[in-house]
Parts: sequence; structure tokens; C-alpha cells
Amino acid sequence: MASGRTRVVVVADDLIWAERLLRILRAVGAEPTVVRSVEGLGQVLPTVSAAIVDLTARAYEGLAVVGEARAAGCRVLAVAQHDDVALQRGARAAGAERVVAYRLLHERGPEVLGAWLAAGSGSAAASGSTGPATTAGSR
Repeated sequence: MASGRTRVVVVADDLIWAERLLRILRAVGAEPTVVRSVEGLGQVLPTVSAAIVDLTARAYEGLAVVGEARAAGCRVLAVAQHDDVALQRGARAAGAERVVAYRLLHERGPEVLGAWLAAGSGSAAASGSTGPATTAGSR
């Protein structure tokens, strides 16, 4: 990581959502890349230190991707619907450091992602969660 910027893979099969996350990550100083399917994930994971996984994708199984990214040593932030508590719990069990609601990233994306990246830049990744996505800024 010669640039000193955190390299992040965004795993999302929705083009609009992926582009939105790329813009936010660039704005907060990260070096993002997008993977829209599992096929290229294995090649990208060794080159990044963090992953953001869209859990509701159709092209891949979100919980499996969370587990794969954690197994590769990445910090993982998962994104889910605010009311899908079972999926949120599954993501935490699979290794997501944090699960946030889509709405929170729409409303406060730079703040949320900037703080998450900063929290991991000087310390080991925290285990567990900041709570369900329904309490993480969605209404």
C-alpha cells in the first residue's frame, strides 16, 4: 500500500450502489475497487485490508462473502436492510465487524465510512458489532 490509503473492496452487484460506495470511499481517502461477483474476489482479497459487502445481492451469497473476506484477514463492514435482523446477526456471526443499514449510508455515508476506516487504521479490528442496523441511524 504505497499510497498510505486504505485499500477497500466493495462487493456489490448493483452498479448504482457500488458506484455510490466508490465515491464515498474516495471522498474519505480510501482506495476502493469493486467486485460484483465471487469469481474475482479471491484475486482481490490479498490486495486489500477491508471489505464492504452488500448482503442483499443476487449474484453471490453475502454471508459467505463476509466469511471469505474475514478469513483473508480483512475488516468487514456489511450493509443490510434495517429490518432484516436475522441477516444482520448472520453477518456478525460470519465475521462482520459492523452491520449498517442502507439508509444510514445514504444519509451519513462519508461520516460512517470515514469513522470506520479511521477506527481500523491504528488498531486491530474490533470483533462483534455496534448493534443492529435498526439502531445504527435508520428510522
